[in-house]
Amino acid sequence: MPNDYFKFKQFTIYQDRCAMKVGTDGVLLGAWVNCKESKNVLDIGTGTGLIALMVAQRSSAKIDAIEIDKEASKQAKENVDKSTWTERIDILNQSFQEFSEASNKKYDLIVTNPPYFQNSLFAPDQKRTDARHNSNLQLEELLVGSKKLLNQDGVLSVILPYLEGNMFILKASEMDLFCVRQTKVLPKPNKEPKRLLLEFMQIKKPLVEQEMIIELNKRHEYSEAYKNLTKDFYLSF
Repeated sequence: MPNDYFKFKQFTIYQDRCAMKVGTDGVLLGAWVNCKESKNVLDIGTGTGLIALMVAQRSSAKIDAIEIDKEASKQAKENVDKSTWTERIDILNQSFQEFSEASNKKYDLIVTNPPYFQNSLFAPDQKRTDARHNSNLQLEELLVGSKKLLNQDGVLSVILPYLEGNMFILKASEMDLFCVRQTKVLPKPNKEPKRLLLEFMQIKKPLVEQEMIIELNKRHEYSEAYKNLTKDFYLSF
């Protein structure tokens, strides 16, 4: 087995071909997203295939997973082929813009850990830059394409940094996509939230708000809330 891999309870993520490795954001979103009743799911920017595999583990859905980077899409395909859900996950090597323009398919869940470092310095490596920045996918394009592909009562679920997440909520509302569930993610107690887990619908509903702390007082001393959310995936804490 190569060194560059991450082992979960029911699958292994090989990541030697991917610029962006398995991280807390992807695991948080894959565990948090409301997918149990989903039938058709779209994962935008699947990378290693992590979120698609997590959704497959938690549902009986058919999943389309888009990845613009050729090598990353090959890696995702290899990871899916080694899993028990290979017949339910299709890896598509194309941009979301091309896919959303050409597709007439409708989804009851769209999930994405999108590129979002809009104002930070670009990484030296072009693949890492494309994975981290919105140079290939503007957040507005993500909203427009998602609205086109969602069922009338479908859900868009994303994870974003706190500032960008609040901007995204405002932009989404201008397109009649309303935030109906929000979890503020705090790295430690008494710290400011660093991430927002967000769920949007075309139907306006009362907002359900929560908070989650990742770690307590020590490094790798995880909160009960985080352990409960991710316990079906991690081998141990």
